[in-house]
Amino acid sequence: MNRRSHPQVQGIGMTSRRTRARMVERLRKEGITDETVLAALGTVPRHLFVEEALASRAYDDDALPIGFSQTISQPYVVALMIQTLRAGRELGKVLEVGTGCGYQAAVLARVATEVYSVERIAPLLAKARANLRGLRLSNLRLKHGDGNLGLAEAAPFDAIILAAATPELPQALLQQLAPGGRMILPFGSSAQVLRLVERTRAGFSETTLDAVRFVPMLMGVE
Repeated sequence: MNRRSHPQVQGIGMTSRRTRARMVERLRKEGITDETVLAALGTVPRHLFVEEALASRAYDDDALPIGFSQTISQPYVVALMIQTLRAGRELGKVLEVGTGCGYQAAVLARVATEVYSVERIAPLLAKARANLRGLRLSNLRLKHGDGNLGLAEAAPFDAIILAAATPELPQALLQQLAPGGRMILPFGSSAQVLRLVERTRAGFSETTLDAVRFVPMLMGVE
């Protein structure tokens, strides 16, 4: 079946393409200006990545529970992080740490050449694979592993994005960032901010952005 006509992807009522278009317009008014990112958010059916009981809230600007004490990030934060990584340029090879339900990975796959996504919780990764299957994103690869360690076999990465907060910059991820590459992450513990890290010839530069609230980044795998 052509995925464009798949009723589950297309959505009806509160999960329809029109509802996604309204979400995009709201994001534009809130300051998201990257039209490539907005188009990706308008294309990816977020309702497929949340529990059926929450589908009517899928396009609200809220983080929603996805099980395993994890959440799907609010659309604005997803848009802001990816827009910041792009900074008006094309994204090549991207590493996402924290696949979760797969939504952000799907958006990244619409704007980057290659996307690798690592998730430490095996049952959650299985759920993400199921959520993503119908979208047939050939440039997206999922991996079960400890995100603190990155993905050395696929490094270096032009961009790295973390979907969980850490009080310290993971050294393995810094080393896997390509020269000129960018990493964005929620930084801190009780008080968190988005932090942009750029790899320059002189080392690493850091810029602090908006206050955010993410689940903590844990070590090991489950």
